[in-house]
Amino acid sequence: MWQYTEKVYEYFKNPKNVGEIENPDAVGEIGSIVCGDALKLTLRVEKGTEKILDAKFKTFGCASAIASSSALTEMVKGKTLDEAAKITNQDIAEFLGGLPSEKMHCSVMGMEALEAAIKNYRGGKAEKVIIGENERVVCKCFNVTESVILKAIKVNKLKTVEEVTNFTKAGGGCRQCLGEIDKIIKDYWEQEEHRDFSKMTMVEKIKHIEKVLAEDVNPKLKRDGGWIELMDLDGMKVKLRFLGMCHGCPSSGATLKNVVEKELKEKVDPGLIIEAE
Repeated sequence: MWQYTEKVYEYFKNPKNVGEIENPDAVGEIGSIVCGDALKLTLRVEKGTEKILDAKFKTFGCASAIASSSALTEMVKGKTLDEAAKITNQDIAEFLGGLPSEKMHCSVMGMEALEAAIKNYRGGKAEKVIIGENERVVCKCFNVTESVILKAIKVNKLKTVEEVTNFTKAGGGCRQCLGEIDKIIKDYWEQEEHRDFSKMTMVEKIKHIEKVLAEDVNPKLKRDGGWIELMDLDGMKVKLRFLGMCHGCPSSGATLKNVVEKELKEKVDPGLIIEAE
């Protein structure tokens, strides 16, 4: 029998926010009853502020799935979509006081449902958003894509096939994909070893920074009509310039600290010094 914390038992026996919001602003659906676990997350979002006013869930699954889904709805209420997007499956597990390693996939399901709901809201789509749609499926038994496996490896620092199975279910069926999962793990960590910022050439450093700005920073800024570009790189000092509506904005200082600096330090190097003209 699984060893659950008291908080897991509480959120399983007395789950909060069960149900479905009528005419929701965002919907995230993950999993399949055929595979054993499924979650539908619905959100009420305040327009303008993008604050999550309410969250409800429907889950088909075990005690861990119900507890994780219930915990997620409590965690996101009152947060903006940007704040909620930072919640990881580890955050969900920690909120519950921990989960058995074999049940961590339940917290991953919650994180993916939230990601799908946010994409649904920002994409203006009424239909279901499917995470990993049109991507390469590695585990056909549980329909787990390569991108889902890679994200689990990155977020949770997974190093073995068994850990990937615990977090994503990939490889937990016929097991024919175990060799492929092992290769994905080894390729990922090999690439990480060669991603040391200090060992990159100047051209590689600039390209790496510009890639993070283009893919992770500017999509957020452009929602408010602005963007940011790299002006100079001197050692670990990165000089940037706000453009568009962000140029001269009173909130640019907060944006630099809470968005730009956070993304660059997390995805390039924590030792970077970020400045803006």
